[in-house]
Amino acid sequence: MFDKMTPNQRLILAVVLSFVFFIAYTAIYPAEQPTDVAQTQKSIEQKVELKEAQKVEDIVGHKISEQEATVVNDLSTLITVKSNNFLLKIDTLGRISSKELLQDMYNTNDDAHAQLIPQSGTKPLFIRFLDPLINEEATKTPYSANVSEINLQDGAQKVILTQKLSNLSVTKEIIFYADGHYDVDVSLSEDKRYFIYLGQRPKVNEKEQMMAATGALVYNDAELLTIIEDGDAKERKSFNRIELAAAFDQYSASIMYGFGKDTNIIIDRDKENNPIVYFEATQNMKFSGYIGQKTYKTLHAINPILTNAIEYGWFTFASKPLFQLLMWLHGLIGNWGWSIVALTLLIRLVLYPLTYKGMVSMQKMKDISPQIKALQAKHKGDPQRMNAAVMEMYKKHGANPLGGCLPMLLQIPVFFAIYRVLLNAVELQGAPWILWVNDLSRMDSTFVLPLLMGASMYYQQKLTPSNFTDPLQEKIFKFLPIIFTFFFITFPSGLVLYWFVNNMFSIGQQFIVNQQFKNAKDAEIAAHKHVEKKDD
Repeated sequence: MFDKMTPNQRLILAVVLSFVFFIAYTAIYPAEQPTDVAQTQKSIEQKVELKEAQKVEDIVGHKISEQEATVVNDLSTLITVKSNNFLLKIDTLGRISSKELLQDMYNTNDDAHAQLIPQSGTKPLFIRFLDPLINEEATKTPYSANVSEINLQDGAQKVILTQKLSNLSVTKEIIFYADGHYDVDVSLSEDKRYFIYLGQRPKVNEKEQMMAATGALVYNDAELLTIIEDGDAKERKSFNRIELAAAFDQYSASIMYGFGKDTNIIIDRDKENNPIVYFEATQNMKFSGYIGQKTYKTLHAINPILTNAIEYGWFTFASKPLFQLLMWLHGLIGNWGWSIVALTLLIRLVLYPLTYKGMVSMQKMKDISPQIKALQAKHKGDPQRMNAAVMEMYKKHGANPLGGCLPMLLQIPVFFAIYRVLLNAVELQGAPWILWVNDLSRMDSTFVLPLLMGASMYYQQKLTPSNFTDPLQEKIFKFLPIIFTFFFITFPSGLVLYWFVNNMFSIGQQFIVNQQFKNAKDAEIAAHKHVEKKDD
């Protein structure tokens, strides 16, 4: 079958299969990011020095006693931090043990408030000492606090936590802010080697995140982003000159930043090869953190460097400016759904010359396809002469067999970029469009939007000229709207909306091109008849 396909048909098939492969592959295996290969000799030495540290924390597979495990996972609340948007708790080991988002737009599928700190695993601000004797005592000794509850409605508030060990005291001064970030000042009465944990990544609506990357990332001062996804943390890695470290899921993250350039950030692995982030702290350590949704405006207002925690995958170079444009449109329109429609229109306008050229080329190919078939039949036994005759025919009529596909290929990066934008934009959570579409971040439970998308794809296919020579090929292509509809049923409504609107603009453009060719043919026929009458 494939040896009978023209170059044009093969390229179309390659484009379609690329789309299907990309969607299926990213649904199962989210895009893997390059790791930082510039490991220094210092990092190598630290791997050896940290070998003993594997014996302490159970979440990294370390063996500790059953009694210690009970204390380490004790979630007794020491301090409660209240605000209009969240409820945060600190447990008796000085860890952030819970953060509940109070806004309904972030609710789980069960309509419960989103909880950003998993019950199991390490918690933010957990301290582990390298000395096993000190560490054993620290996991059994509760902190004391200067207050039991604070409210951020009147502004930022400070809490002071103190842990008294036999020969050491630990003090944590934490300032909490209503926007979700916090500043930390940790001090030890004596200089001991210890580590502070970032904590497990948020795990909200995990079943809906099959298409998004989850794991940990670090961003350094050379603007290099290193991502280690869940399941890929095979060995301990260390980094320095880090601007921020984050443990993230699709829409939320636990972030720490404001480190010194020489701070050693370590990404270890747990028993399931998921990344665990912590760093080696000094006797007096100051840094900042954030736990919450990866809302661009919030992160940018806290510190612009934090926006690098929003991960777009391979097409970050294109996705970032597209998201900036989408936010600008939302500022004008006020509705994320209509902003997606407007963004699609702008993309179509920019690509109009390209897509128009492709449509014209396909129309020309359709017009001369009978003559091409005649030439192929005439020179069937002489491939060299047949190819020469076909190329001469193309040249004569100004047709390009690849002209209809190259524009499509050039649009693929744009699709992938917008795909990543709409997949990772937390701003779409709980954002309505019209009528039944009340959350652009979730699938359309009525299936109306994906069915409309499939119908528009089918109609676009009917309008688009084709020059298939094999009936089987034509039947396969007719099934593509059904295949795409099947894939898009579980996609976020915002992404399906983009594809549906894009199809509608394509239909309008194809209709214009078809009408132009029809008018040109009608004019040619009329002119021919006029000449015949004149000759008579």
